[in-house]
Amino acid sequence: MPKVDWKPGNMLYPLPAVMVSLGETPEEFNIITIAWTGTICSDPPMCYISVRPGRHSYEILSRTKEFVINLTTRDLAYATDWCGVRSGRHHQKFDSMNLTPGKASVVNAPIIEESPVNIECKVTEIKPLGTHHMFLAEVVNVMVEDKYLDSETGAFSLKKARPIAYSHGNYFGLGKKIGKFGFSVEKKKTRRKRHEKHMKNRKGGDEAV
Repeated sequence: MPKVDWKPGNMLYPLPAVMVSLGETPEEFNIITIAWTGTICSDPPMCYISVRPGRHSYEILSRTKEFVINLTTRDLAYATDWCGVRSGRHHQKFDSMNLTPGKASVVNAPIIEESPVNIECKVTEIKPLGTHHMFLAEVVNVMVEDKYLDSETGAFSLKKARPIAYSHGNYFGLGKKIGKFGFSVEKKKTRRKRHEKHMKNRKGGDEAV
């Protein structure tokens, strides 16, 4: 089918919609909503956020070199959007959105208590790129609310957390799972056993109700 050339641009989708919390004291605590973020290394665990130099949070990040990536949910969608369109120069965002700044385990930046997962980060390098500067960071700790953990496997349950994603100006909830990593090469016997286990667990859950 014919295709049309567009000017170069970032057409990746969807993207995370996270709230990044930062600051060393309650007076400067701030939240910035970030879509330019992601994983860049597994070992050591590293991630990045990209921020415009003109943002209020940029000076705080450059000085403290610490931040927390707080994953967002459908319940946090309004606050996620609001914190992305209001400046910390004029608003105390924790107070305005009735969010709770909590104590992180390693960094001085606060966590957002209402977020299901808080990823504590220490900046290792700041890379000026153009409109945005990239803050490369090492993940030094992760906090997870236990109610979102699977009681049997200990794995994080996306279904319980109801995370949101961002795509070209719109927020979306995650839909139905369509496959598991490696499903394209999974043997039929393994797939059948996994399905049987799933149905058995589902039946047990129904009986418990």
